Amino acid sequence: MRRQANPLNTSPTTATKPVAWRPSLAKQKGETKHAALTERIIADIDAGVLKPMDRMPTHRDLARELGLSVQTVSLSYKEAERLGYLSGEIGRGTFVKARVTDRAGRMMLDHSANEVLDLSIIRGVYLDAHETASREILRELADGDNASFMRPCRPVAGLDRHRDTARAWLRTLGVTSGVERILVTNGAAHAIFLALSCIVRSGDVVLCENLTDHGIIGLSNILGFSLKGLPTDNEGIVPDALEAACASGGVRALVLIPTLNNPTGHVTGAARRSEIAAIAARYSVFVIEDEVYRPLIEENLPSITEMLPDLGFFVTSFTKAVLTGLRVGYLVVPPAYSIRAASILRVSSWSGTYLTGEIATRWVENGTAQRLVEIQREEARARQAIAREILGDHIASSHPLSLCAWLKVPPHWTEDGLVRSLTNQNVAVTPSEPFIAGPGHGGGIRICLGGRMNHASLAKALTIVRQAFEQLPPVYDIGAIG
Repeated sequence: MRRQANPLNTSPTTATKPVAWRPSLAKQKGETKHAALTERIIADIDAGVLKPMDRMPTHRDLARELGLSVQTVSLSYKEAERLGYLSGEIGRGTFVKARVTDRAGRMMLDHSANEVLDLSIIRGVYLDAHETASREILRELADGDNASFMRPCRPVAGLDRHRDTARAWLRTLGVTSGVERILVTNGAAHAIFLALSCIVRSGDVVLCENLTDHGIIGLSNILGFSLKGLPTDNEGIVPDALEAACASGGVRALVLIPTLNNPTGHVTGAARRSEIAAIAARYSVFVIEDEVYRPLIEENLPSITEMLPDLGFFVTSFTKAVLTGLRVGYLVVPPAYSIRAASILRVSSWSGTYLTGEIATRWVENGTAQRLVEIQREEARARQAIAREILGDHIASSHPLSLCAWLKVPPHWTEDGLVRSLTNQNVAVTPSEPFIAGPGHGGGIRICLGGRMNHASLAKALTIVRQAFEQLPPVYDIGAIG
């Protein structure tokens, strides 16, 4: 049985005794006893009566309390596990499982550096240079005439000057586009939402990497499309797998992160990009190219969107490469979708935020954006070097310019046991579950190297990770050994 990850802010020591839960069952006519108990378990979890990581009563104790057979309780627990509400742990019992949305929310909380060494959130580094640049631009805005960007509420796709500057920035990333195809968005996630909303309907099949950004997985729930992850290697999606999926029919779009994929850090080479574009063209499959990390790469890699002028959507932003809080994105759409994309932008947020768009524009124009990108590159290299020195062969995949690394879980550990152990030592990491979109991912945990953390704190956190990898798990995880 695969045991589930502990929520990052919950210690298992708080769940050593079974919760005092004695439900009253209201069995409907024709309903079995175990179905009624299953419904009560789910209802009480949804209502908050049973909370994440509460330890459930033993099968025997609950059966005795309710006058049921042990088999009936066991069937109910098993069904609640299958539905994702409970998690059985060998030698420890059955626990209430944090729902995916609850768990993702906790993982995305920005912890205080005094509370935890947080390697769970992927973000750009933040140094004194970023703080200084932020203060300077805010002073400049405070002292200037801001009417040109604070007064307008149109055009929806972005102010003309902002889109002109976007066009120049996109050229540095290998994308040549007229301004009529460019929309200024509130970050890359917003841009991907707009792109998918343009082309995908409920029930459509969308392909992606088998490990991908959890935002794509979330959008499949919101927009109702069927997300299918494809096998990957050290360059991303395997062309033969993409060909087979497209040949099977029904595929509407492919969403991929070809540069510094989150969470694995792989980079798709030029030849592989051409293969992917050729397959997409052959089957008329739209491609949404998420290049939020592209500014960090100095290599002159071609854009898939450029190869697919009628099928390609290009997405980038400033949040990872320039400044985490600068939530400005650029979306390039095929010519036929410029009006539709702007219409969806209008109903979803009216427009991108002109104030942050102005900051991005000025920083591109005066060279600050590029200077901060170069700082990100230098710092990413330094932090990846620290990670390689401390973790060595524990790193399954990464890249010298990536803001994260994907780690192999030692055979004597389970993912959830390892995450739980690190959490108890105030180190937050992310297991594979939020990223899983397809089979064959092999499991692992992601560590993130960005943020405000200095080199000494990073080394301390990574040393704790290495030491945990080299230790045997506690007795309650010993069943995983061998």
